[in-house]
Amino acid sequence: MALRGSHRLEVIFKRCIASPVLHSHAANRRSSQLAIKEGDPNSNGNSGQYQQNGEQKEKGWRRLVRFFVPFSLGAVVSAAIIQREDLTPTIAASKMTGRRRDFNFIADVVAGCADSVVYIEIKDTRHFDYFSGQPITASNGSGFIIEQNGLILTNAHVVINKPHTMVQVRLSDGRTFPATIEDVDQTSDLATLRIQVNNLSVMRLGKSSTLRSGEWVVALGSPLALSNTVTAGVISSTQRASQELGLRNRDINYLQTDAAITFGNSGGPLVNLDGEAIGVNSMKVTAGISFAIPIDYVKVFLERAAEKRKKGSAYKTGYPVKRYMGITMLTLTPDILFELKSRSQNMPSNLTHGVLVWKVIVGSPAHSGGLQPGDIVTHINKKEIKNSSDVYDALADNSKTLDIVILRGVKQMHVTITPEDP
Repeated sequence: MALRGSHRLEVIFKRCIASPVLHSHAANRRSSQLAIKEGDPNSNGNSGQYQQNGEQKEKGWRRLVRFFVPFSLGAVVSAAIIQREDLTPTIAASKMTGRRRDFNFIADVVAGCADSVVYIEIKDTRHFDYFSGQPITASNGSGFIIEQNGLILTNAHVVINKPHTMVQVRLSDGRTFPATIEDVDQTSDLATLRIQVNNLSVMRLGKSSTLRSGEWVVALGSPLALSNTVTAGVISSTQRASQELGLRNRDINYLQTDAAITFGNSGGPLVNLDGEAIGVNSMKVTAGISFAIPIDYVKVFLERAAEKRKKGSAYKTGYPVKRYMGITMLTLTPDILFELKSRSQNMPSNLTHGVLVWKVIVGSPAHSGGLQPGDIVTHINKKEIKNSSDVYDALADNSKTLDIVILRGVKQMHVTITPEDP
């Protein structure tokens, strides 16, 4: 349309230019013919004058052409540009058709494995909800089904060291079942649960040894009690040694990822783009720094647990029960401290050691005493705390209460906690 309009404009300009010139040439021709017929002696002179006037008018016509031609060409080019801009959104929209189907690879992964992820609730049997009469939720976590007959894998810290509690599992379809703890390995922080139901969707287990830094992964779980939650990121490191995290007695090279893992994601699967679990979400340091237990290590734990079940070994003969405080913690190594200080301005520059409180169980002694997620424990009963083992040693003492020095932001505070006996 714009091109057609510019063409019409050019025709009009030509007609306007041509009409006066044609009239002037016709008049000159008529006057010269009359002069010749009448035999006017000045006819030659007049014809020369007419010729000179024609040349001047021709020069004027050329000036008009020189002015209007660039103007017309500019109008044509502008119209072409406008027409192209009008067509651009239509072309882009046609090219974008089908992108949701072709490039939503994370949605494809979730669709294939989300049904095997479960929500785990730890119910406090001593406290009941006023309206429903049901035990209140003391803690929560995640897990995933690894056998059709109801075997579930999760973290050990999700289900143990909480006295007077029961474990309840909610499936992705909303059904809820009581669960029993079958196997626990506190060293690797792994545990298995069993629910009495069959024909369940099972999560396929991959190989963490083939992972490369930079691979896309998807974290599934129930952060902050929000079940069926999905986050995505990449593998930041495939060989993060437990010694770098301040975890003693653990010969594990953790997977580090920037996929968002928050409270309640513990025990959920870390999945590759083939829909296979390549890790178990374990802990978070700060935004962009989280860790998972490699699935190859998990397979060793499952093999040992299966052998114990064949020999008749029971879970109740297992781990030593400790005094209960109700926190999940992480040792602040020099590398982690450097990372935290570079990411946050609220970290004191003179901080050299401590334990980061990652999670506080609601209703626990730590919660009642005033500890909050993000606090850094530096001293307990006037003894320096350099790693999580020092906290366990303080719990093993016969002290009735624990006088804890913490850093909350840049402020130093004191809290007093009375741990529960097993």
